[in-house]
Amino acid sequence: MATPSLPVTLVTGAGRGLGRGIALRLAALGHSVAINYASNEAAAQETAELCRQAASFDSQQFLAIQADVGAPAGRQKLLASTLETFGRIDALVNNAGMGPKIRTDILDASEVSFEEVLRTNLQGPYFLTQLIARYWLSAKPVPLLPHGFKVVFVSSISADTASLNRGEYCVSKAGLAMAAQLWATRLAAESIQVFELRPGIMATDMTAGAKQKYDALLAQGLVPQARWGTPEDVGLAVSALLSGDFPFSTGAVIPIDGGLHLRRL
Repeated sequence: MATPSLPVTLVTGAGRGLGRGIALRLAALGHSVAINYASNEAAAQETAELCRQAASFDSQQFLAIQADVGAPAGRQKLLASTLETFGRIDALVNNAGMGPKIRTDILDASEVSFEEVLRTNLQGPYFLTQLIARYWLSAKPVPLLPHGFKVVFVSSISADTASLNRGEYCVSKAGLAMAAQLWATRLAAESIQVFELRPGIMATDMTAGAKQKYDALLAQGLVPQARWGTPEDVGLAVSALLSGDFPFSTGAVIPIDGGLHLRRL
């Protein structure tokens, strides 16, 4: 069991990419981390080892948990495994997500792809939040984070920026943005804070295939800060939220996009 004085955070999709960046920052902050992954066990175990190297205390623990967040059984496994190993959970970071396997014009997009993407990107985090919120409200554990338990939804600039060759991804992230608003409203009176982080053009596996396209757009000034975002950028934002630096906030939408969201002439 982890030392009771250390908070425990569950990060979905933490085997690589943004999730790994989040897990590493939380390790440095002194959290034990449940590292969820879908299929790449080697990457998840690598994240766990990197977290151990970044940890602030010897008593921190890092557990890789294979589970499909889009399936009810997977979500139950995540909660049960986290509680079995750590004895508690103080924060949930809904980071797991996927793009369509084939980018195609919305005139040609398939219902199979639409259902797959929404199941992982929207249905999964929506009902995982429900599951963990029910646990908090029924078991009534004492939170170890300042100002109570916390939920973070990692959405995307695609929540309000249209990409015609991946419509299902945009719809899923727009829905996730509303899910964050709904859960923030429902849980505010229970001293549970909810936030939405909205990353822009991030250097991850998901964007690797479109690197030349985005490099050109960056060179043309699309992003005011003129660089790619990184997993560390998102990790820093999560660590600030979980550290209690925003005590009188919930439901806030925080862009992590170098100013891409700014309306300019």
